[in-house]
Amino acid sequence: MTILDRLASTQEEVLATVAERCADAVENGGLIHLFGSGHSVIPTLDAFPRYGSFAGIHPLTDPRLMWHNVLGPGGVRELLWLERTEGYIKQYLDHEPLAPGDVLVVYSHGGRNAAPVEAAMYGAKRGLFTVAVTSVANLERPAEHSSGQRIAEVCDVTIDTGVPVQDAIIEVDGWDRPVGGASTVVASVVSHEIVTRTAAVLAGRGVVVPTFVSPTVPGATVSSNDEVFADHQRRLHAAAGRDQR
Repeated sequence: MTILDRLASTQEEVLATVAERCADAVENGGLIHLFGSGHSVIPTLDAFPRYGSFAGIHPLTDPRLMWHNVLGPGGVRELLWLERTEGYIKQYLDHEPLAPGDVLVVYSHGGRNAAPVEAAMYGAKRGLFTVAVTSVANLERPAEHSSGQRIAEVCDVTIDTGVPVQDAIIEVDGWDRPVGGASTVVASVVSHEIVTRTAAVLAGRGVVVPTFVSPTVPGATVSSNDEVFADHQRRLHAAAGRDQR
């Protein structure tokens, strides 16, 4: 059984639950916030803005938690240090419109670094429904955060990617270490599961929200997505008004 087969066979119930809660947020004018650091930023960006995605999805992207270089300024070493530094993430999220009734999805393969753990804690404290997208296998490893918790222990529900702890899954003859990191691929699949399942739930309720369409589609233009941007901006402003901090 492949990792994706296992995801499909074991995570159906939790994915259905997440879709219902996400649909609740969108239907009520709220947001589905997506957070990740390092490689875990990728599945947040693959969800929105994206052709086939819709208004109501809000990636939380901090440039300091993404690498723009390998070495030097914006490099990997700086990122690895910052995402392990306790207390930083609050300074970032204090300026984001996280409101009660919204959903916060936190992506982290290991689930142990300060950034995702504290993002999950922050969301829970603000009254958001929190979702961990992580490998439950990492619960066998000791916690790194001073709270002694991993994101799977902080969030309301956990979507288990099923990716092995070491992430890389392809053995190459003659090499001591495997290649081919799988966690980002599986996490992106989870993102699209959340997007498509949420859309299906909304449609079942008779709710229609503006959806991104590619300008390469006959009859569509770049301005065809203006209503998505307008709805996104409206939701951000509404969330700021609902924020009770």
